[in-house]
Amino acid sequence: MTTASAERGRLVELLFGFFPGQLMQTLARLGVPDALGEGPASVEELAARTGAHPGALGRLLRAAVGLDLVRPTADGRFALTAGGELLRTGRPGSVGNLAQLFCGDAVWRAWGELEWSVRTGEPAFEKITGRSSFEHMAQDPTLNAIFTEAMAEGTRSAAPGIVTSCDLTGVGTLADVGGGNGTLLAAFLAAHPGLRGILFDTPSGVGDPVAGERCVVVTGDMFAAVPAADAHLLKSVIHDWDDERNVAVLTRVREAMPAHGTLFVVEPVLDADPDALAAQRITLMSDLNMLVLTGGRERTEVEFAALLDAAGLRLTDVSPAPPSGYSVLRAVPA
Repeated sequence: MTTASAERGRLVELLFGFFPGQLMQTLARLGVPDALGEGPASVEELAARTGAHPGALGRLLRAAVGLDLVRPTADGRFALTAGGELLRTGRPGSVGNLAQLFCGDAVWRAWGELEWSVRTGEPAFEKITGRSSFEHMAQDPTLNAIFTEAMAEGTRSAAPGIVTSCDLTGVGTLADVGGGNGTLLAAFLAAHPGLRGILFDTPSGVGDPVAGERCVVVTGDMFAAVPAADAHLLKSVIHDWDDERNVAVLTRVREAMPAHGTLFVVEPVLDADPDALAAQRITLMSDLNMLVLTGGRERTEVEFAALLDAAGLRLTDVSPAPPSGYSVLRAVPA
């Protein structure tokens, strides 16, 4: 195969990349992985359970076989593969809710307006819904539940590395700002028996908290005020917002910090070297996702340092948090 042909093949594979995403979203939304989690089933059995057209569902399952998500059994039924297991609800490492979130209706349509966002610099989500992404989710209980669990799914996988990368020596209370249902805070509390937690988010963001008895749940607006604590945690919050909004949040955190306080910011960090970007494809796609959904962005270490500095904080170190793609940025009062 010539170099040109190989390159064309690579580009075509990228162009077709959204097809498998919709296949996974459709499987998850129909509940096929959960149904097959109870054991192999025929197309007819799955169609009856999901309300799908048998012929069309059979074609979807055939494509899923090609993507190694399901496998045919000797008696003509279908069973989950190891990959398909990760589309089930509540499984360790599951991406089922993530598939429904990012390939679902509103996010899907927002990505269809990527050109508009690039031309205007504005989030397409607001164009198609008339509301910000967070306002929209707060008014859609189903989508909000999918979002909350999708974030929790990712956090459960990343939590061990994040917890290990945060030095909590001398910390009695840890406030997780924008902490969702408390999945990450629960991991910190489990790792540090003497630690007490404060879970802070909007009422719709908290949902059904899971952080446990050593955690106090406080709801409010992080742009107005955040609870005081020995240390504060911001995971996947900074990338949601533009610089002005982030400086406001970080300033509220700085106001709540004692002189000895520490802030841990957990985000991917873009490499400033263009030659390193090929290894950061997920972060690069997340950057565009933030563009079309919230108006936020992914950032380099220099850009994070500038935000922190504007809020009266000083970046002291950046540590990777493997096996996830996150890094932990540690900051203290300037």
